[in-house]
Amino acid sequence: MATTTTPHHLSNKHILITGAGLSGLSFTRALQTLFPPNHPPPRLTILERDTQHDAEGRQGYTLSLAGTDTSTSGLSALRDLGLLDSILARSIIGLDSGSFKIWTADFKEWMSIRPRGADGIPTGAVRVARRDLRRILLDAVGEDKIRWGSMCSSAEKLPNGKIRVTVQTGGTESVEECDLLVVADGANSKIRAGLRPEDGLDFAGAVQLVGVATFPEGGVPGPVDRNWGLQVSNARGVCCFYAPTDAQNVLWSLSFLEGRPRPKRTYATREDMQPLLDEARERGKVLGEQFLRIVEATTDPAGVSCLSARDKKPFVHDDPGAGIVYIGDSNHAVSPFAGYGANLALKDGWDLAKSLVETGSVAEAVRRYDGLSYSRAVKVLDSSRWRIRNAHSTGVRFWLFRALIVFGGYMFWVMGRS
Repeated sequence: MATTTTPHHLSNKHILITGAGLSGLSFTRALQTLFPPNHPPPRLTILERDTQHDAEGRQGYTLSLAGTDTSTSGLSALRDLGLLDSILARSIIGLDSGSFKIWTADFKEWMSIRPRGADGIPTGAVRVARRDLRRILLDAVGEDKIRWGSMCSSAEKLPNGKIRVTVQTGGTESVEECDLLVVADGANSKIRAGLRPEDGLDFAGAVQLVGVATFPEGGVPGPVDRNWGLQVSNARGVCCFYAPTDAQNVLWSLSFLEGRPRPKRTYATREDMQPLLDEARERGKVLGEQFLRIVEATTDPAGVSCLSARDKKPFVHDDPGAGIVYIGDSNHAVSPFAGYGANLALKDGWDLAKSLVETGSVAEAVRRYDGLSYSRAVKVLDSSRWRIRNAHSTGVRFWLFRALIVFGGYMFWVMGRS
C-alpha cells in the first residue's frame, strides 16, 4: 500500500531575505543545510542594496567571534553551518596565540582572557576580517541566490496571507510577493522603519574616533600586534580599543562619553581627517606615547571615522504568524562595545532556520526563535551599556571598576583561562 508524505510547510514557498549581511547569509545557509532532502525546498531570494563591488569594498575591519557556549557564540553557529574550519583558517589572532587584554594607560596588563572553546571548538575567541567571514558565507550560500543592488523599501501583509514588498533596483521600482519575509537589513532597517516606526536606535552615551594605523617597517608595535583589547585611562574618562587587522595595520578606537550623539562622519582626504586626529591626540594624550605613535601612523582617510555608539532593545514578535520575521541588527542592534554583534547575527540566522524546519508552522517557529534570541540579546545589550559606563568612569566608580577587573583577572588565572 502506497504511503504519502505530508509536504513540509515551507515546501515550494518563496522566502525573501532582505540583506546579504551575516544574519541573512547565516539564515540562508542554515535553511539550505537543514531542509529535509525528501521534501521540495522553498525558493530563496536575497535582496542586497549594495552592488557586489561596493559590498566587497566596505568589509575591511575585523570582528570577534566567540566559541564559549552553544547558545550564543558565533563559532558554534559556524560549526553547525559546516564552516568552522574555513573560518579558523582565516583567523588573525586567537587560535594559536593572542588573547583579549585590558591595559592601563602605560600598557600594564590588568586582565588577560583566553577562554576555552565549548564542545570541541578549539578556541573560545578569535578575530577575523569581516571580509573573509562574509566571503566564506557567500561562497557557501551561492551568489546566484543574491540580487545585488536591490533594496526592499516597504512591505505589507495581504489578505491571502502573502507579503507584498516594494523593491528598488537602481532607478526602477517593482512590486513582488513572497510567503515569508526575513528582515535582515541591519540596524537602519527600512522595513522596520515602515512597520515599527517607533522602534529606532538609542544613543548609548559614547562617541568613538576611529582610525587604522599602518606600520610598513617593523610591523605593528606590541602588545597590540598579537592581542586585542582595551586601554583605559586612570579615571580620566577615555579609553581606546585596539585590534590588529594584519601584520602591518592596527585599528584603534578612542572613546569618551558625551551628552548627545555626533553625526556619523567619514573622510576623503588627509586634510579632512586632520581635525579628528587632532582631537584624538588631545583627548588621548593621557594614554601615553604608544597611543600618540599609533595616531601619528594613521594616514589613510578611508579608515578614519567618527561614530556614536547606538543600540536598540530586542523585541518579541507580536504576531508570530504574520510571515515577517526580524533577525540580527534589524531586531536588536548592539554598539561596538558589546563585541558580540556578529555572534548574535550568526546565531539568529541558524536558530530561525532550525525552528522553521523543525516545527509545523511559521507561527510556532517564530515563537521558538523569539525564546532563544530575545534573552541573549538583552544580556549582550546590558553588558555593553555596563562597559560604556564603567570603562569611561571617573572618581570612585573607576577605582571600583578597576578592582573588579583585577579580581576578574585573578579568577580567570585560577581557572586556567588567562
